[in-house]
Amino acid sequence: MNATPAERILQRPAPELPFYDAVLDDFAAVNTLIPARLSSDVDLVEEIGHHIVESGGKRLRPLVVLLCANACGAPAEARHKLAAVIEFLHTATLLHDDVVDRSGLRRGQATANSLWGNAPSVLVGDFLYSRAFQMMVELGDMEIMRILSDATNVIAEGEVMQLAAVGRLDTDENRYMEVIRCKTAMLFEAASHSAAILGGSDAPRIRALRDYGLQLGLAFQLVDDVLDYSGDADRMGKNVGDDLAEGKLTLPLIHALRHGDAEANSIIGEAVAARDAGRVEAVCAAVEKAGSLTYTAARARECARRAESCLDTLPDTDFRRALVQLTRFAVDRDH
Repeated sequence: MNATPAERILQRPAPELPFYDAVLDDFAAVNTLIPARLSSDVDLVEEIGHHIVESGGKRLRPLVVLLCANACGAPAEARHKLAAVIEFLHTATLLHDDVVDRSGLRRGQATANSLWGNAPSVLVGDFLYSRAFQMMVELGDMEIMRILSDATNVIAEGEVMQLAAVGRLDTDENRYMEVIRCKTAMLFEAASHSAAILGGSDAPRIRALRDYGLQLGLAFQLVDDVLDYSGDADRMGKNVGDDLAEGKLTLPLIHALRHGDAEANSIIGEAVAARDAGRVEAVCAAVEKAGSLTYTAARARECARRAESCLDTLPDTDFRRALVQLTRFAVDRDH
């Protein structure tokens, strides 16, 4: 007998990476909570919600919640609920992102918008946002609600900033770093920040863990930028050159335009203008020649070092060691 969507989520183990080992029981509890809170009287809401929640991924953001909350001594029920809130917020952004980017593939599977259309995908994303806020209220902590509501607002601004920058060859590195701070790193920051508060941490530890999430998120996105021009499509679950096809100037292209030769500028400029992933091999050669992948990877490692230094406020436990491992994984991964 085929398993139901909820049963498939419940059966899903944590990814086989060592930094999950410290919170395996917590992960199982969150996997129980997610399908329970995805319930809706509208069949299409559950169908699309389960599709994207089941579609794989590392669930790094709820992992950050669980590791930080355990390191700070937060109670089990509250940390499970906060982890589910963060996952719902992230899933909502994915649904909206795929519509904006007209993506057909995510994590190696068809996107919700390619299966059901744009309107249902956007509306189910809205449902997940609202369900996340219902669960925030249940946590009963106004400071956590402030952090997460502010983060949601900043993420939306980051999406608009990125959209406004599509095809803009004059985008500079500072502007790009602000875009990824808002669009990607903010939810990592909100995850670690809110977990520290949930655990009743003092002000120095709260600041340190907030900064940990920020720097981890920046490192994670910068490595994604490198992999978009050097990774393996099968392992990444998306096509190499997707950013190019969407006209997005990520840091490798921005660096190559500033430090490459005239030929590189011409190749990149024409490919971005045409939004042509078919030119990805020529663009990859141009960014490699300009040293742009090496430069971007170095920036990612710099962010990872900053993140790791933020963990000095935590006691030496399995949870802290797992956070260190996670930081190093963020920059060493190949997918």
